[in-house]
Amino acid sequence: MDQPRTDRLHRRGLMFILSSPSGAGKTTISRMLLAADEEIKLSVSVTTRPPRPGEVDGVHYYFVDDAEFDKLVEEDDFYEWAHVFGFRYGTPKGHIRAALKEGQDFLFDIDWQGTQQLFQKDQQDVVRVFILPPSIDELRRRLESRATDDVSVIDARMERARSEISHWDAYDYVVINGDVDECFAKVREILHAERMKRQRQTGLIGFVRELTS
Repeated sequence: MDQPRTDRLHRRGLMFILSSPSGAGKTTISRMLLAADEEIKLSVSVTTRPPRPGEVDGVHYYFVDDAEFDKLVEEDDFYEWAHVFGFRYGTPKGHIRAALKEGQDFLFDIDWQGTQQLFQKDQQDVVRVFILPPSIDELRRRLESRATDDVSVIDARMERARSEISHWDAYDYVVINGDVDECFAKVREILHAERMKRQRQTGLIGFVRELTS
């Protein structure tokens, strides 16, 4: 008779948050994580921002107008929402809570304000990771290398970055992104360790009972 695989015991899913100032690498790390780990899926945000070239509605974001966003706020259909550079972004509750119970993990690419709101509503399922740039000069260089924003926009992003960095101690983990592959490896180690926490291993209860009966 085959023995049960302890690494396949049922567990509760988690909400894995990656935050960083613009240009520090959270979007790159997020893409790498989604490509490497089939057990986690991206939580798609709702936004009033118009789509950028190549962005697909329902895949990158749910694009809505202000009236529709207001309706979702009134119906309390957001875990969290915030204003970012003149537009609003929010995390819809939808099926997330039910999926967490079934063991599905969700990745959140949100700022510190959204992280605080999400943590206040669902502390047990949230894991908070903040990614720092190796230096403030390197952060500006990365923003300038994109060649998509003018100087005034970059200045605004730098000012916002300093504000966001000041909230680093509100996170469970902080990782410095000097090398993207090393940063990714550390983030993945955090995810694996959090999945193994006893309180998330709901299948352990029955398994241990069988061992001790």
